[in-house]
Amino acid sequence: MAYSEVVNVSGFVGNFKVTVKKKTRYVNEKECTACGECVKVCPITKPDAYQTGFSTRKAIYIPFPQAVPASYLINMDDCLGINPIACGKCADVCEKKCIDFDQQDKFIDIEVGAIIVATGMDVYDPSEIDEYGYTRFPNVITSMEFERLICAGGPTEGHFIRPSDRQRPKRIGFIQCVGSRSAKRGNPYCSNICCMNTVKDCLLLKDHYPDTDCTVFYMDIRAFGKSFEDFYMRSKEEGVKYLRGLPGEIEEDPATRNLRVVVENTNGGGVDFHEFDMIVLSTGVIPQKDSAVIRKLLTLSKTSDGFLMEAHPRLKPVDAPTRGVFLAGCAESPKDIKDSVAQAGAAASHANILLNAGHISIEAVTSVIDDSMCNGCELCIDVCPYHAIQSNGKKSPPTIITAACAGCGNCGAACPTGSITMRHFTDMQIEAQIDAILEEDGDQKVLGFACNWCSYAGGDFAGISRLQYPTDARLIRTMCSARVDEEFIWRGFHKGAAMVLVSGCHYADCHYISANRQTVQRVNRVWDKMERLGIRPERLQLEWISAAEGQKFAKVMRDIEQMRKRVTKEEIDETVRILNEERDKAAAKKAAKTDKKEQAAA
Repeated sequence: MAYSEVVNVSGFVGNFKVTVKKKTRYVNEKECTACGECVKVCPITKPDAYQTGFSTRKAIYIPFPQAVPASYLINMDDCLGINPIACGKCADVCEKKCIDFDQQDKFIDIEVGAIIVATGMDVYDPSEIDEYGYTRFPNVITSMEFERLICAGGPTEGHFIRPSDRQRPKRIGFIQCVGSRSAKRGNPYCSNICCMNTVKDCLLLKDHYPDTDCTVFYMDIRAFGKSFEDFYMRSKEEGVKYLRGLPGEIEEDPATRNLRVVVENTNGGGVDFHEFDMIVLSTGVIPQKDSAVIRKLLTLSKTSDGFLMEAHPRLKPVDAPTRGVFLAGCAESPKDIKDSVAQAGAAASHANILLNAGHISIEAVTSVIDDSMCNGCELCIDVCPYHAIQSNGKKSPPTIITAACAGCGNCGAACPTGSITMRHFTDMQIEAQIDAILEEDGDQKVLGFACNWCSYAGGDFAGISRLQYPTDARLIRTMCSARVDEEFIWRGFHKGAAMVLVSGCHYADCHYISANRQTVQRVNRVWDKMERLGIRPERLQLEWISAAEGQKFAKVMRDIEQMRKRVTKEEIDETVRILNEERDKAAAKKAAKTDKKEQAAA
């Protein structure tokens, strides 16, 4: 379905309902023969985005060569032929009468069992790096613009020229890591493809124009793919020069339009000056600009770099946290064509396995609702990151879709009536663990809650790495930090815990989409109440620890141990006394409320 976009997704694995907006072309694609007569008479001229602005297009155009279907479409933001019709020249010359200004967008509903997200990536805009002169100097171009200039299907039909005077440049400089590996401007991550893309561009130039002088300015050449090192060495043999150091400034000679580059040569230990006819900025890749829309539609997570998060980086590298959704290509992370193809094949295979099974098996770690206890407040619906709880109307118990439930336990912690039970992580089980841990010498222990995927795994990693940390911490494993009810924390303090730790995935990397945002809200409420009751808030700690951060886990435990040593037995006894008073007040208030209801009923 070309020239279309997904506008809504509902349902769950095996039963997704997808609404697709098929945008109108204002041209009958089945009748259009792409004769081009309409283009000849169109008076509107606009920059062609596909050719990165190096050529123009009309208001009626084919988006790119070999487009499917091979028919024209009209961009109504540019056209003069509607509201009211002021032009209509294309419609007059069309012999097939394909052009219809009355066409409307169509919305198509389809049912699918699985979804593969392969939305690709965008390219970093280097305009903010002003010292490189992009947009100020016409002969400073990006690697994407280079591709169009040297491509046989490009605006110059493969004849490589520089934009200022349309002459062939003989001295070309390539600047690496533009927008990558920089925390201040751009992105801190490596974009994966830039180094080998530049090597390929240099070899293309050498193949087309052997007398071209190519110089590459770099931090590190990352040639880690199969045969990539051989490819890199071949470029050196062809005469490509590599200088370790990134330019600090580019200046232009107004008369010749040549570019002067100032760079610190980190190998030679001095400042070098170079002159080029053209500079190519090797720009990094960034997540799709509309990725937030995709995440919202499919209830997906993102990593700290903005790309989509997989369910598990090693065990489930193509599965999204939402069951039935799979990831492929640069939507998940920056990668080259070979890796994108491999991941696409894996995603298709996983989707096929799911569809061929006819039924799915899920872990028993899911939530269930006791209808007799539920008051229909629907708080659980608001906090569920997977939209796995459906409303049956206010004051009626909602329904949990077991196939969509991922078992984070967020709903169980949010339920004010205790009517939601998370199987295998019930309130009774967790409270029994708290009581057992603090039964003896509670004042000498740290009560910890650790999420299964990150913090608990980080503790395991610290252990197998033989990192040293205090032994007084006692961890209770939960599937997600959002499973930690405020009552669990208060129970820990009531039983005499000196310190309580709540730990989970990093804030932007939650394995349950956004569940740990609820963790923050609950801990903040507990901190506020502790301060109000005169209990030191420092005795409750919230930490984000990933599975790979064994060192951080050990450090956090050492720091908490130092805090625990400052908590006296008298302070703990005072805390227990305060909480006992609060419990008695709450019980008295509840009893009074019950009596009032009984009197009203009588």
